[in-house]
Amino acid sequence: MKPTTLRRVLLFLLWGGATITSYAQSESGPQVSGTVTDASSHTPLPGVTVMAKGSSAGTTTDANGQFTLPVSAGSALIFSYVGYAKKEVQAGSTPLAIDLAPDLQQLSEVVVTGYSEQNRKTLTSAISSVKGDALKDIPAASPDQLLQGKAPGVQVSANSGVPGGGIFIRIRGSNSVNASNDPLYVVDGVFINNTNLIATGLGNQVSANPLADLNPQDIESIEILKDANATAIYGSRGANGVVLITTKRGKAGDKTSITFNTYHALSKAAKQYNLVTGPELAALENERFLNDGGNPAQLPFRSAAAGGRGLPEEQQTYDRLSDVFRTAQTHSYELSAAGGSAKTQFYIGAGYFSQESIARPSAFNRFSLRVNLDNSVTDKLRIGTSTALARTHRNVSSNDNNPVGVINSALFPRTNLPIYNPDGSYAKYGSFDNHLALINNLNNDAVGTRVISNVYGQYALLKNLTLRSSWSIDFNDMYENNFNNTLILAGQPRGTASSFLSRDITLLNEQTLNYNVNFGENHSLQALVGNTLQQNTFQRTSLAGQQFPGNDLTTIASAATQTGSSSRSQAGLVSFFGKATYSFKERYTADVSVRADASSRFGADNRWGYFPAVGLGWRLGEESFVQDLNIFQELKLRGSIGRTGNQAGISDFASLGLVQGGANYLDLPGTAPLQLANPNLSWESTQQWNVGLDAAVLQNHLVLELNYYDKYTSGLLLNVPVPRKTGFSSVVENFGAVSNKGIEVQLTANWLPKTTAVQWSTSFNVARNVNKIEKLAAPITTGSRDIFRLEEGAPLYSFWLYKQTGVSRENGDAQYEDVNGDGRITVADRKLVGNAWPNYFGGVTNSVNYKGLDFGFTLNFEQGAKIMNMNRFFLVHGGTQSNIGYLSEQLQRWQKPGDVTDIPRLTSVASSNNYGGVVQNLSDRYLEDGSFLRVRTLTLGYSLPKETIASVHLSSLRVYVQAANLFTFTPYSGLDPEVNSQSGVSNTKNFDWATVPQPRTVQVGVTVGL
Repeated sequence: MKPTTLRRVLLFLLWGGATITSYAQSESGPQVSGTVTDASSHTPLPGVTVMAKGSSAGTTTDANGQFTLPVSAGSALIFSYVGYAKKEVQAGSTPLAIDLAPDLQQLSEVVVTGYSEQNRKTLTSAISSVKGDALKDIPAASPDQLLQGKAPGVQVSANSGVPGGGIFIRIRGSNSVNASNDPLYVVDGVFINNTNLIATGLGNQVSANPLADLNPQDIESIEILKDANATAIYGSRGANGVVLITTKRGKAGDKTSITFNTYHALSKAAKQYNLVTGPELAALENERFLNDGGNPAQLPFRSAAAGGRGLPEEQQTYDRLSDVFRTAQTHSYELSAAGGSAKTQFYIGAGYFSQESIARPSAFNRFSLRVNLDNSVTDKLRIGTSTALARTHRNVSSNDNNPVGVINSALFPRTNLPIYNPDGSYAKYGSFDNHLALINNLNNDAVGTRVISNVYGQYALLKNLTLRSSWSIDFNDMYENNFNNTLILAGQPRGTASSFLSRDITLLNEQTLNYNVNFGENHSLQALVGNTLQQNTFQRTSLAGQQFPGNDLTTIASAATQTGSSSRSQAGLVSFFGKATYSFKERYTADVSVRADASSRFGADNRWGYFPAVGLGWRLGEESFVQDLNIFQELKLRGSIGRTGNQAGISDFASLGLVQGGANYLDLPGTAPLQLANPNLSWESTQQWNVGLDAAVLQNHLVLELNYYDKYTSGLLLNVPVPRKTGFSSVVENFGAVSNKGIEVQLTANWLPKTTAVQWSTSFNVARNVNKIEKLAAPITTGSRDIFRLEEGAPLYSFWLYKQTGVSRENGDAQYEDVNGDGRITVADRKLVGNAWPNYFGGVTNSVNYKGLDFGFTLNFEQGAKIMNMNRFFLVHGGTQSNIGYLSEQLQRWQKPGDVTDIPRLTSVASSNNYGGVVQNLSDRYLEDGSFLRVRTLTLGYSLPKETIASVHLSSLRVYVQAANLFTFTPYSGLDPEVNSQSGVSNTKNFDWATVPQPRTVQVGVTVGL
């Protein structure tokens, strides 16, 4: 083969067929040259594709927007660039000066996928996008809260209303039993570690959300990758879905713009606990006393002259809850600058966010700084960084599923009991602290330091071939100092203290080789290969002290007894991946991807997992037989199938046989077995197929997206029971299976033409997911009092309770279903009576704009989920708890023959079926319908006309008022249907015990642009 021919073949492979014509004519043929710029800013546009119409000749503009193309004068040239409208120009005298106008519709269709971007027209995956404009001004401490009701198939709920607290998020259901069900978060290419580092025990509630370290104001867009075709490129971390967060960056040619945004908010509890009054409590206690067979002459609440505590009507009512719940304040300040030249673009954002909890004394604040910088060193070399720094402080208050928490200390003591002793000291009753003592003396501080940074270099090896290398770090550090003084029970007798330093570091190095080429006007190919090296290190040091000389000396160095411990673990991951996307005429598209991961957590013979996926797309709307109908502006069928994996949530040494120290004997050090080895341990594997339909009608005024999926997860990472004679109770094995099937619908309506002064759009989405445990070694019970149970054939988060069939009209005793028919009510009569999964969930987003005035609202809803109301469990106790008061619901109890109610008579007799014995109140009497419709946000804003503010040298000025959680329509009797006070316990959800509710918030804000 001649050298010239060889060079042409190589150029064809690397640059595409368009290059052959360019090369063949470059030495002697006519040429056309010119510069392409942005029509609005008149700045050069690098990377614009220039094609000769009807020919394979083509090229791209350089860093200065310039191009040269060997074609004859008079030829038609087509200019195309992502985010800009295509333009066709007749090549006349050169050089040409071409202006491209931004195409906002096309720009909105660009979707960030795994390691690349893709036009939504050719997308074959199920990906939901939420743009930054839809997220701004929402008073959320973390970005995941911004997704509530905005993405079909994505269930988002706060575990409580504690600022910066944990979030429950599931993408297309839960796949795992023991491993994590949280999605993978990727921020500007950095894999985020979402481990909760708070070590202070707070009653099984996750008190910290690691994503609260991110400033939502910095976000440009969020993409949620849902099906296997989208997530398989992330391999062993993609089974639970992937959330790609892209932050704001400067744009080439934009002059520097400065934006200041601030808002201030007031929040209150939308609903309050309703307790009995002092007289009502006394009347109930007298009734309980008589039902237990007490002497009427010895009633506990009778006149003081007769030796009693005073008559019921003489009792006072002491309000403790008003001391706990407050009108909380939120402040947010954010200053950013963005801009760039043809070579360098930047975004710098700094923010301060402070939020009080509506339940004293909890609070959260965050200082944040982000620097995004991109620089074209040469025409071929580009470098940049995305770096975020955060400093957070949490006042960590005991609440939520904690019997000695602040809320329970105000809720449980009887309302007729004084708050202070006669000498003015704090009054305490039973095992409960005085609520004011806790509020004024809790000293639990958690200070976090977070660095999320990515540095990259990108080099254009050839015109269509780019090498990118990046280095990332997620450094997460949490320092906790807790001191319990002698005024609270935890500090008895002379004070206690604890201190924790927890550190989680994820290091990541990635290389990708990207090939992107157009073959003429009809063919396009995107391909990439890459590899990843990841290392995660977790370490914790803890100290404890007891016996302090006084309440003013709070450091552990002052304690008479001091103890400490430390731990450290490390895991690594090696990955190789590849993906290719081919499209013909933007009508037929095929995706193929595969990833191979090797994890140090598994046995040496099972470390490698392979995760392939295939996706196909067909735009029927481009076919003549559909166009002839003149109905659809877009009609596309999508289908995909693939496999992803999961290793999150298990120990770094899950496959190894472990021993531990501390088994000392006669003051000599010793060791003891800790964990059985399982060298065959491997990945959980999720196979998923998805079919989808995209359609647009009525001149794009109505857009529909429809998806159906089927997921099957096998080889669950499960603690499987083993014979006790082994010396162990269980071993981690791959055993069990879970399935998720569902449908997602999203309908977007643009009600009016874009040419009208009024713009009105509405988006509605709804989803249904059916979860089922397909295979399990043995039933598993979990949660407080084993309320939750996992069984084959049932969904996760199923409640295992006694079924109350009613209350006897004759004697007022509760009646329960005798499941096994043995005539007795025992543990064998507990059954699955409902689950925490909603039948369907979704949201509505509506926005109206008219001449600077904007109005919008968002709704989110769930239907059919059950909630275990443990507040009623403890406070509608019927007299069995001698130190605990009552909710006002107790007044609806059975009192006399013929009464119809589901609340039995008052009694403390243990043998009664009402409250004592085996039953212990664990009945579905307290399992409630948790359906709700919530007005998530309601916003009214006004942007002043530019000509009005130009005199004060401003480019924009918007003022607004917003209400959040304004109304919640629900049959649930608790404070909030969006709740889980046992979020720190696996396989539990919708468990409500003294949980801080989502607050009702009103905020006023202003955004100023310079």
